[in-house]
Amino acid sequence: MNAVVKITRIGNSAGVVLPKELLAKLRAGVGDTLYVSETPDGVRITANNPAFEAQMAIAEQIMREDRDILRVLAK
Repeated sequence: MNAVVKITRIGNSAGVVLPKELLAKLRAGVGDTLYVSETPDGVRITANNPAFEAQMAIAEQIMREDRDILRVLAK
């Protein structure tokens, strides 16, 4: 999906209006937080917190590597 958005004045700031199709793809709505990160190709907008995703990836790796220990501790 490609979308074109226009920068609009909002008080003393600027903002963009996201089409509802784009919001649906992001699974986001009014009041939700979006995260913007820089990539080699430009910027990335996501509804998922990249820092949290990185922490969860580390946690999943630990759980895979140490599952036997975790199973014993869970008893």
